[in-house]
Amino acid sequence: MYDLEKLGKNAVKAKYKAAKLTTEEKNKALKKCANALKSSYEFLIEENNKDTSKAKENGISEGMVDRLRLTQSRIDAMAEGLLQIIDLPDPIGEVMEEFDRPNGLHLKKVRVPLGVIGIIFESRPNVTADAFGLTFKTGNAVILKGGKEAINSNKAIVKIIREALESCGIDPDVLQLIEDTERETTTRFMKMKEYVDVLIPRGGAGLIRAVVENSTIPVIETGTGNCHVYIDKDADLDMSVKIMFNAKTQRISVCNAAESLLIHRDVAKKFLPEMKKALDEKHVELRGDAETMKILGDCVVPATEEDYGKEFLDYILSVKVVSGVDEAIEHINKYNTHHSECIVTENEETAEKFLDGVDAACVYVNASTRFTDGFEFGFGAEIGISTQKLHARGPMGLKELTSYKYKIYGNGQVRQ
Repeated sequence: MYDLEKLGKNAVKAKYKAAKLTTEEKNKALKKCANALKSSYEFLIEENNKDTSKAKENGISEGMVDRLRLTQSRIDAMAEGLLQIIDLPDPIGEVMEEFDRPNGLHLKKVRVPLGVIGIIFESRPNVTADAFGLTFKTGNAVILKGGKEAINSNKAIVKIIREALESCGIDPDVLQLIEDTERETTTRFMKMKEYVDVLIPRGGAGLIRAVVENSTIPVIETGTGNCHVYIDKDADLDMSVKIMFNAKTQRISVCNAAESLLIHRDVAKKFLPEMKKALDEKHVELRGDAETMKILGDCVVPATEEDYGKEFLDYILSVKVVSGVDEAIEHINKYNTHHSECIVTENEETAEKFLDGVDAACVYVNASTRFTDGFEFGFGAEIGISTQKLHARGPMGLKELTSYKYKIYGNGQVRQ
């Protein structure tokens, strides 16, 4: 049986060491790790090729293989994420509040690490570097459990980072990887409440549901992305085509890609043919309602109830013509996953109605949903997109990986 107990004990020891590191020490190590990743791209791509080859042999979809793939530019982006974290303020030790009580007690509310963070994720190996960078800068230790599809890539990334940490005199156990890929090991990991302070699942709906239902460790839920773009009657239609095309096709395998298009009835006849023409470049399959089929013809597949609630992660888009912003909001709140939603409109009142009415972590006006990303928000890397409402919501950067404690200063007070 895989020795999770050892990883847990190592992580607990490492978390107390990590919490004591100075900002300078953390930043120096992050730079060393970033440079190590860049200089090791040939080794990383060689190990990643083992994973992508196996995935293709197993018939995994093009979108999922893309999630798995490392290129030199993606490795550079991983390293850049770590370098960006260096430039971000260190939240540890920040005094969030400070006040005095009538009895003379002086209280400080101070930001501290969460402790040991467990992260269970699927096929994207860049998560390994992102998770390390953010958890390390915030003085945490992390135990990672990646998907079996990326095991060689994840082992390679962790090896490089741990060696860089050791060269800086830092306990490498601030970053550990569960190398066993059996499901039973993952289930046991979810029960390690004695060692792990918080668990973060990052992946598809099935993984997230399994973690939420089985974990005895507190969970920060990151969500799937059934993201919508609504084209209002007052939208700039040229802009609408560009935003929708980018949101859907720039990278299909990510949670912030658009999966559904809603169009105001007043502009549907003009907009839909132009949108289809653009999407045809990427051979996007449209699954639409009766009005969409009437406008575009037999090229549209009749949409089912399931289609409107589905995260496709593929060149497939559900489409619906609506009567206005109210119906758009109602539709989105019924089918969305509370991730990222967009309205394209020149009407400020309509835009504010949409912003206020849609229940999602990120709501856009006249911009692609693809920007829901820690890197794009200026957080450096990200740990995931939280779709829940407790503690963290949206892209999870440094502050979302901290807790706080109260420091109370007295001069002999006793309670009467």
